[in-house]
Amino acid sequence: MRSKSFEGMTCSIATTLEAIGDRWAMLVLRDLMLGLSRYDDLKKSTGITNATLADRLRQLEHNGLVERRLYQSGPDRYEYLLTAKGRDLALVMQALAQVGDRWRQQEQAGVPLEFVRAHSGKSVQLALVEQESGEPVPLAELRVQAGPGADDLVRWRLSKLAERGAP
Repeated sequence: MRSKSFEGMTCSIATTLEAIGDRWAMLVLRDLMLGLSRYDDLKKSTGITNATLADRLRQLEHNGLVERRLYQSGPDRYEYLLTAKGRDLALVMQALAQVGDRWRQQEQAGVPLEFVRAHSGKSVQLALVEQESGEPVPLAELRVQAGPGADDLVRWRLSKLAERGAP
């Protein structure tokens, strides 16, 4: 059963979640980012049922994250490739991996995937930086404020934060 749509919400997070759909779609996107592109490979990697995989691929294609391309005729077989919009989610995947790695640290011998710079092989990580200067920003110094596209609901959420005395 599909949950209520986030369409129409003034929220960048909701916009992204609406395009992705659910956790199975995230795993399909992970595999597409790793270079898997064929249905059978996606099925094997995720352990997802045929019905769910077919549905998620249709949804991701409909939302412009994936494009389907014929690679064999008779019978027709397709591969699935990330669009530019789909590749934008690499930042989300990296963030999820970093958090998951941190949560798994105590119980695992090492991280399952390493993100490295292609030409140096050195590990990379996402970090908060000031947009203008590129200076790192500690999480404790992060604050949110209404942006130019904020609507009344966004401003209400922020007013609740202010009422609690949050900095």
